[in-house]
Amino acid sequence: MLSIRLTRMGAKKKPFYRIIVAEKRSKRDGRFIESVGYYDPCRNPVDLKINRERVSYWIERGAQPTDTVRSLLKSKTAIS
Repeated sequence: MLSIRLTRMGAKKKPFYRIIVAEKRSKRDGRFIESVGYYDPCRNPVDLKINRERVSYWIERGAQPTDTVRSLLKSKTAIS
C-alpha cells in the first residue's frame, strides 16, 4: 500500500520536509516513489508548495495521505 507522507531533511534543529509518495512499510527517510511538494515550518510565513495534480493522481491510485499531510492539503496556503 502507498502513502503520502513527510520525509525530514535539513540541518540539525532546522527541519525541512518533503512531501513524498512511498510504500507504507519503507523507512521515514528511505526509498520513495515521487516527491510531490515540500513544507518548511521554520520560515515565517510557513513555506508550503504542493503539486495538487500529482497528489490527486496518486490518491486515485490508492495512496493514503497521513494525518499531517491531509491537514496540509486542506490548508489554504498551499499553492500548486
